[in-house]
Amino acid sequence: MTAPTAADRTPDLLYSQDEEDLRAAVRSLLADRADAPSVIARTESDTPYDQELWQALATGIGAAGLLVPEHLGGQGATHREAAVVLEELGRSVAPAPFLTSSVVATETLLALDAQDGPAAALLAELAGGRKVAVLAVPFAASAAPAGAPDRGPASGGLHAVTGPVADAAAADVLLVPAADGLYAVAADAPGVRVEPLVALDLTRPLATVTLDGAAGTRLADAGTGARAVDRGLLAGAGLLASEQLGLAEWCLTETVRHTRERHQFNRPIGSFQALKHRMAQLWLEVVSARAAARNAADALAADSPDTPLAVAVAQAYCSRVAVHAAEECVQLHGGIGMTWEHPAHLYLKRAKADATAYGTAGRHQDTVAALMELPAP
Repeated sequence: MTAPTAADRTPDLLYSQDEEDLRAAVRSLLADRADAPSVIARTESDTPYDQELWQALATGIGAAGLLVPEHLGGQGATHREAAVVLEELGRSVAPAPFLTSSVVATETLLALDAQDGPAAALLAELAGGRKVAVLAVPFAASAAPAGAPDRGPASGGLHAVTGPVADAAAADVLLVPAADGLYAVAADAPGVRVEPLVALDLTRPLATVTLDGAAGTRLADAGTGARAVDRGLLAGAGLLASEQLGLAEWCLTETVRHTRERHQFNRPIGSFQALKHRMAQLWLEVVSARAAARNAADALAADSPDTPLAVAVAQAYCSRVAVHAAEECVQLHGGIGMTWEHPAHLYLKRAKADATAYGTAGRHQDTVAALMELPAP
């Protein structure tokens, strides 16, 4: 009798007790440090990032090193635990570079499979919360490109203009794919300029990164670096679905609460049949999004051969559900949902921005069609 292979394993969509304990810790921290008034106030200030919050999340809870092996100072956890953190960050839309640094940049470095040297040293610093790294590619970069694009010749320093790059303003290190390999560049090095952009989603700031003869540390050759970038983007797209799930869950929960408390004609507006149907439909979509997001996280954790398909399905579905949930949240809150004081607009903007991050839903649908050998219409 042959042993079961990775392709034969049944995905585990349930949450373990450890994952629920992690969720409780992250939710408690965010409730204390990133409630709605605090997040709104930060988006309207010149300092959207709360460094104390990030340090508490990164080092206090240990979230920054979830994907990093223990011998490099990390937690040795999996993408399933990282997905739980992203669900909670989606529920609070807190400005924190977890997705870009602790998932995408970390996964890119892990794909280099370096046991020592600069890549391993950088992973240890990321795991310890001492540095934040960001992959210097556009936030809308596809999760399954043929290869990382050239960023300019490395002779005489790195030369590139890239953007919009998410969380570049919070980065200590930029991971730059170049013509001859992947480089680590200090964000404050000579020849590096990070210029903030006006973004739709103010809870995840964007910036243009310009390299003009900047010096960097070469981490890998062109081929290895391109494969590592692809892996980082794939993990980012897969776990972004969990952030979208958390966002949609908050919108549904908050909408149900509001429609129970808001009365018209001496009745809660949630008792009206038309609104019941809309919220029931949204609940069905959120439940399906949870299954898709958990499947993607589980596939990444198990390094399943079906990972590209699971990620593409999750993104094609969850991005639409998050936008729909945020739109319903704004509309069913009525007048208060249209105000700046209510956080509903933050969720709608995050959902809209996420819908184009790491590949649009249409691009992921094309990926599903290609992987399943479905002919185009």
